[in-house]
Amino acid sequence: MAEILVLVDHADGAVKKVTLELLTKARELGTPAAVFIGAGYDDAKDKLAEYGAAKVYVADDPQLSGYVVAPKAELLAKLVADAQPAAVLVPATAEGKEIAARLAVKTGSGILTDAVDLKLDGDAFVAEQSIFGGSSIVHSTVTTGIPIVALRPNSTPPAPEQAAAERVDVSVELSDAAKLAKVVDRVVVPKGDRPELTEAAIVVSGGRGVGSAESFSVIESLADQLGAAVGASRAAVDSGWYPHQSQVGQTGKTVSPQLYIAAGISGAIQHRAGMQTSKTIVAVNKDPEAPIFELVDFGVVGDLFKVVPQLTEEIAKRK
Repeated sequence: MAEILVLVDHADGAVKKVTLELLTKARELGTPAAVFIGAGYDDAKDKLAEYGAAKVYVADDPQLSGYVVAPKAELLAKLVADAQPAAVLVPATAEGKEIAARLAVKTGSGILTDAVDLKLDGDAFVAEQSIFGGSSIVHSTVTTGIPIVALRPNSTPPAPEQAAAERVDVSVELSDAAKLAKVVDRVVVPKGDRPELTEAAIVVSGGRGVGSAESFSVIESLADQLGAAVGASRAAVDSGWYPHQSQVGQTGKTVSPQLYIAAGISGAIQHRAGMQTSKTIVAVNKDPEAPIFELVDFGVVGDLFKVVPQLTEEIAKRK
């Protein structure tokens, strides 16, 4: 079977869940070959093997992570030229999409971003995408070059399947253009016990109806009972009630969890574009005409300050 390159998203060797999803999807389409860039491969190799990486291209030259994005695109371009893979899969994160775009230019290939699924139709890779702010679902295929596809996190349930994960060391001679933007410092943002928003299987979000920063404790309590991430609408973020990095929507983060709970969120198109591919959507809103109810699987018309605490209490009882 043809090789499918999968760009590994990791933090010093700690492989992120989206990579396991990409490897799972790659197994459906061909032979997965992971591309690991940076330090920490020894910590990552067992996880990559567990989820089906038949081969791992390892590039641990410090220069590749010492500059912003461009070196990774150049390395991938070299691998595409040398290995001639059937496709390249990257996570649809901010960095992943920029790498994909640069790679498409360098290889003269087509790019598909924010895909929620990818299948083979004969010899063609067909991606399912949500477009126009989430109002339409389309199926797209690349007609030029090697398909480069950015898949949204949580689009594919990760499934283990042991493979050899044969290590192949690779390197690239960086161009001067790739060295124009240098990383001068890295700051580790302290994290709590909650999962990362874009990788969480469950997300609980609050909107304008929450009313204040202090009242977001109601949303956080439910999220903690469910082991979920906390999200916020643009209205809540713009009001200063919750950090910007938790914003879900067209100008925030795109999530696609197994369960999405929206409390006090009206459901404007800007917000819907960031969460409507969630597998199950539940909304709590006191306005029965709120647009969010057009989208949900389950809707509760009621005061979130009555409904959400009851839900939190009931979940705690059943644990």
